[in-house]
Formats: sequence, C-alpha cells, structure tokens
Amino acid sequence: MAVMITDICINCAACIDECPVEAIVDEDDNPTGEDTYYVYADKCVECVGYHDTPACAEACPTEGCIVWAECVEGMPCREDVPAEARAEHAPVIED
Repeated sequence: MAVMITDICINCAACIDECPVEAIVDEDDNPTGEDTYYVYADKCVECVGYHDTPACAEACPTEGCIVWAECVEGMPCREDVPAEARAEHAPVIED
C-alpha cells in the first residue's frame, strides 16, 4: 500500500464509497485516533486489478488529500505516481 489520506481531508466519504476492498475507514474507526479518514496498509491494493487509477484519488474532491508513500513489500503498488503526489509533498494544516 502506498495510498495515504492527509489532514486536509474534509471527511466527505467519497473515497470510502469507491474503495473496492474496503481499506478506508472514517474518523470514528481511525486506529490512530486522528480526526481524518485512514487507509489500512494491509488491505489497500491501490486499485491494481480493479481500476486504471486508485478510485479514492479519482473520487476525492480535495486536491492533495490522497498521496502516496513508499510501497509496502508484497502489496500491489503503482510505480508511475508523479512526484508531486508523493507523501513528502503532502499539504499539512497547522493548528
């Protein structure tokens, strides 16, 4: 898994509705306790075998909310992700 949801998430549920493997949970079920949606690394397949691009990123209305971290060994991973979509370029909201 390389898909992550940043803290600019507006909790609209578009990504949850589109995930074919139910890897995304809402803020109530986020195991980190944060008030954003969460992607389970052991479930996310980046839609490899389901769609041409990750459905969560396509459905998300917030630019920069869905980003990619490093690929997890043994999990499907898209290698063709542009640099600006990588987690190190993710927008951050300061409190």
